[in-house]
Amino acid sequence: MTRQDFAFKWLLYAVALLPVLLLEFAVFSRWPLLGVSPVLVPVAAFTVAVLEGSTGGAGYGLFCALFWSAATPGDTGGVFVTLTLLCLLAGLLAQRFLRQNLLGCLLCSLLGLTVWELFRVAVRLFSRAATLPQLLKIALPELLLSLAFVLVIYPLYRAVYRKVGGTKLAD
Repeated sequence: MTRQDFAFKWLLYAVALLPVLLLEFAVFSRWPLLGVSPVLVPVAAFTVAVLEGSTGGAGYGLFCALFWSAATPGDTGGVFVTLTLLCLLAGLLAQRFLRQNLLGCLLCSLLGLTVWELFRVAVRLFSRAATLPQLLKIALPELLLSLAFVLVIYPLYRAVYRKVGGTKLAD
């Protein structure tokens, strides 16, 4: 794969992130569903990790963490390490034990979102921002709603993957 092919591939993945960012930070931040806003950027990162594997997934997770951190007021920066490692693990899991399909994406997203939400709950518990029951009252519906959006995000990224994913441009 040439350098131009490599850049084009990841540019298309970056363009695919734009509607996800728009939904999460422009639509659902203003009009939450069922009282919660889904976290879609991590779902997009987990999807790419499943499709591209651990290395590509970790890189895309770091890229998504940059946008998440920039768009989230009061972010402490822990998202960079958390999302990158979760995407690395999701990519490994998908490559070694699961299929790189919708079911694999659902399972990796479920595991990744669970750890993601636990991390966010732990940070708020540690800072005494709220009690555990209050945090879980938000975290559980947020996790389930975010997981439902795998059904919307996966086809978008699967279309990009079919066009330029893996080593398709080198073939």
